[in-house]
Amino acid sequence: MRYAVTGAAGFVGSHLADLLESAGHDVVGIDCFTDYYDVALKEENARGHEILRLDLAEDELDFSRFDGVFHLAGQPGVRSFGDVFPLYLRRNLLATQRVFEAAVAAGVRVVFTSSSSVYGETDTYPTPEDTPTHPLAPYGITKLGCEHLAAAYARDFGLDCVVLRYFTVYGPRQRPDMFMARAVRLLAEGGTFELYGDGEQSRSFTYVGDAVAGTLAAMERGRSGRIYNIGGGEEATVNEAIALLERISGRTLDVVRGPRAEGDVPRTKADAARIAAEAGWRPATRLEDGLRAHWEWALARVVA
Repeated sequence: MRYAVTGAAGFVGSHLADLLESAGHDVVGIDCFTDYYDVALKEENARGHEILRLDLAEDELDFSRFDGVFHLAGQPGVRSFGDVFPLYLRRNLLATQRVFEAAVAAGVRVVFTSSSSVYGETDTYPTPEDTPTHPLAPYGITKLGCEHLAAAYARDFGLDCVVLRYFTVYGPRQRPDMFMARAVRLLAEGGTFELYGDGEQSRSFTYVGDAVAGTLAAMERGRSGRIYNIGGGEEATVNEAIALLERISGRTLDVVRGPRAEGDVPRTKADAARIAAEAGWRPATRLEDGLRAHWEWALARVVA
């Protein structure tokens, strides 16, 4: 198969490109290398892959040579209020609308990666896909808007699309602003870790290898028009994750506590029964094993 992967120079996108190529597929990455974080890290992720430098919000898109499109590109981060809001409109809503238009024109399937942020605060844990959505920040709001666009294009133009809601994906190459990436880097290099909130926020942590396996399963076996949670089997608080990292590393993290981030939710826990039943995917990586892999990767970069 020949696949396009948008956001292929990013964290999950680069791992997905690796998985697809190792499975014998032909992969073309698409990325515009935005400066949300150090572009040199994205260049490193992209090394060895064929990457087209395209802006999905304005450049011509032609998917006619592909068997499927994995649309992972977008503007991330729950801290999405204020002056940055237009970026979320452009890089999430507008870019995704144009990807859907091009996919309809080419008649190819799209797997679109949304986020557990669309749920906001909920009373249902584990959280199934039919839970009412109440996103708390522009990031989640624009991701939910993209989901509605997928449904509209499917209804009116026959778009073949599967939507995935990722739950707190972590592992090697994670964005440097994310909790786990900051923690392993500071454990490896030294320095003070700023913790937003009291650390009792609880997350359904999902190892990146599991996330990309679920993403491929959705392309190959997911039902068109369906929404699937992609979430780890283990839930832990931020404090518990830090304690586990300290035990794995044999080091102590210097933690300074700050205010809770606007738009952050107190808890996430994925109900992944639907994708298990319909596409045969289940998370396979224990939190301790995933954290050890993330720590060893970060330590190796410091030692090198």
